[in-house]
Amino acid sequence: MTSARRRPRVVVAPDSFKGSATAAEVAEAMAAGVRAALGVPGAPEADVRVVPFADGGEGTLDGLLGAWRSTPRVVRATDALGRPVEARWGRAPDGAVAVVEAAEANGLPQVSDVRLQPLAATTRGVGTVVRAALATGCPELLLCIGGSATTDGGAGLLRELGVRFLDADGRDLPDGGGALGRLDRIDASGLDPRAAAVRWRIACDVRNPLVGERGAAAVFGPQKGAGPADVRVLDAGLRRLAAALLEATGVDVADLPGAGAAGGLPAGLHALLGAELAPGGELVADAVGLADLVADADLVLTGEGRLDGQSFHGKVVDTVRRLTPAHVPVVAVAGSVSATVEEIDAAGLTAAFSIARGPATLDELRASTVDAVTAATAQVVRVWLRGWAPPG
Repeated sequence: MTSARRRPRVVVAPDSFKGSATAAEVAEAMAAGVRAALGVPGAPEADVRVVPFADGGEGTLDGLLGAWRSTPRVVRATDALGRPVEARWGRAPDGAVAVVEAAEANGLPQVSDVRLQPLAATTRGVGTVVRAALATGCPELLLCIGGSATTDGGAGLLRELGVRFLDADGRDLPDGGGALGRLDRIDASGLDPRAAAVRWRIACDVRNPLVGERGAAAVFGPQKGAGPADVRVLDAGLRRLAAALLEATGVDVADLPGAGAAGGLPAGLHALLGAELAPGGELVADAVGLADLVADADLVLTGEGRLDGQSFHGKVVDTVRRLTPAHVPVVAVAGSVSATVEEIDAAGLTAAFSIARGPATLDELRASTVDAVTAATAQVVRVWLRGWAPPG
């Protein structure tokens, strides 16, 4: 009789295949492939650990909910243009972490039906979602900030938490980054005490500062509809915001690496609430306990829709490989693989395989993604089993 100790331990921790399958769907497809490979006569029974993963950008909420086997919570909020929207957020099963994906309330796709308004777009709706999370009493808030339509330095979010942004006459500024150039001072006396009591962590995978030629307005503003004149207005407003935050808190965020992410969303949160900025993959890994799961694994499977040179710079595949002990093989299964053999070796991956079976249209590939992931994973595991030696 095979002891439980001799069962191979396989961890599957993939990202989503964007546009084709969620991280949870890919993870279950991989797990099905593992079980298919181990379901033949004479093969050992496996201990399969399923961990849908994400790198802190869009899709992270779904990835965490899948890993936690949790359902999303929904709150009525507003989009970047102030229109009603239902936004989801999540909470860890033990209640220790609340996850807010900012794009649920300030994402570009939500405002794609109208002309973009880069000067007026606001993060106020994100603040509404944050308030709902704070009401549950969670001790930590993980904010994922990719895909935004806003460049307001997080002012809208902070307004929803009780912070006031005042002009020289003591009047509240209107929403949007375009008004920040008239900012005279910040009044945080009305800040929601719950916001100050929690640990804030922001999933941030870019190093851009708040202002300047590499700042939020110059680099990301054009993606949100900002022309050259708008970029100048927004950058000047963010400079004034940085100066006002320095005056109010003594914290200088103008050149803070990462402060320019998502239109400067981390800036005010860092200065006023001590929010920590960290690579998204690391924060998600911590939230799902990935390091503990892979510590005693015999095989780790990961993947994403497209494996290329960028995959090894803080993305899911990179994070999974770095957290896995060096002696444990890590194999990536991807929609397509354009990374070179040298890049794959340098990243520490054992191997990488594409699920594509031959020429096909994009629609055909998307329709067959789940089945193709299962089939490719089964082949990987069958080969791996030939060389696997059970622990003594």
